[in-house]
Amino acid sequence: MTDSNALDPEDRKIVTLARSARARNGVPEGAAVRDETGRTYVAGTVELDSLKLSALQTAVAMAVASGAKSLEAAAVVTEAESASAQDRAAVRDLGGPGTPVLVAAPDGTVRATVTAG
Repeated sequence: MTDSNALDPEDRKIVTLARSARARNGVPEGAAVRDETGRTYVAGTVELDSLKLSALQTAVAMAVASGAKSLEAAAVVTEAESASAQDRAAVRDLGGPGTPVLVAAPDGTVRATVTAG
């Protein structure tokens, strides 16, 4: 586990935003991504009859729809121990294989940092 206070302030910000999205929307996961210009995109899990996206997939889609060219970092707040292969693939598609994905518990404690690759 990583002490959230030891994180870079910009990484701590996306963990906080992801945590807020999860709590505010009452969804299983919250996520946030930061693009190459420092803009952030925040999302929760989408579960409709016809569309199911994880929070991280939704945040990446929001970044793409807003014109982001690449990602610097991503964060997901989840009960799961790690980011899924599909989530890492979505981050990799826009950010590249070395993009860090912070995986945090609902209390904001970062459990792991994995790469999108």
